[in-house]
Amino acid sequence: MLVPAHPFDRALELEPTGRPGVLRGHTTPDWANMVGPFGGMTAALLLRAVEEHPERIGEPTALTVNFAAPVADGPFDIAANAVRTNRTTQHWLVELSQNGAVTTNATAVFGIRRETWENTEQAPPRAPAPAHVAESGLPDMIAWARNYEMRYVEGAVPGVGAEPESSSVTTLWARDRHGRAVDFAALTAMSDIFYPRVFLRRGAMSPAGTISLTTYFHADGAQLAAVGDDYVLATARAHRFSRGYFDQSAELWSYSGELLVTTHQMVYFKA
Repeated sequence: MLVPAHPFDRALELEPTGRPGVLRGHTTPDWANMVGPFGGMTAALLLRAVEEHPERIGEPTALTVNFAAPVADGPFDIAANAVRTNRTTQHWLVELSQNGAVTTNATAVFGIRRETWENTEQAPPRAPAPAHVAESGLPDMIAWARNYEMRYVEGAVPGVGAEPESSSVTTLWARDRHGRAVDFAALTAMSDIFYPRVFLRRGAMSPAGTISLTTYFHADGAQLAAVGDDYVLATARAHRFSRGYFDQSAELWSYSGELLVTTHQMVYFKA
């Protein structure tokens, strides 16, 4: 008896197009956002296109995704091109297009990791164990969020009549609701799990969307395998809101306290 594919893996399916370095995918309703697909899924697809490229070496170390236009429901093509391969790093240009028009572009750096001295200066935020935090989440109309179990330690999405907060910090425990283990693609998607920081500061939802997202991978494949399908501790904050844009910096930590990724993004907003 065949086991149905996990919703995340269905959304990640890419097929050859017959053109070198170009794969075709299709949006899925499980990962829809308010406008187009969840940005974290789009980023994961761009990363996966490089992972599946026959010329790829090493594992991802950095990914920057620029969301130039909404991705429409339906098929899309992803073209991945290795522009430089060095002894331990490889640099990629990646483009997602529909009907010949680019909607999303990215740069990715893959690298071969080696044993060196290491140290983590940052410490994970203090948080009670997931079992001691009530499950909540985002409004049910946001389809992609249903794929995650979310337990907010602080900075939950504002409810009706909420007052503006003086801090933009959100911290939550999160994991895949269907028990899928974390890999680089899943970690990429989860790095964008946070709702816009302006909602928290203003106490209400308003139009907002990420225009550029950079993810730095600090864990290797073996460390991700150790995470499995366990909870990840995610925390994010903004530094400045000004003239229609704000930034966000975030960290994702394993349950055991390993820093997995740091992310930075710029977000457009109306308020």
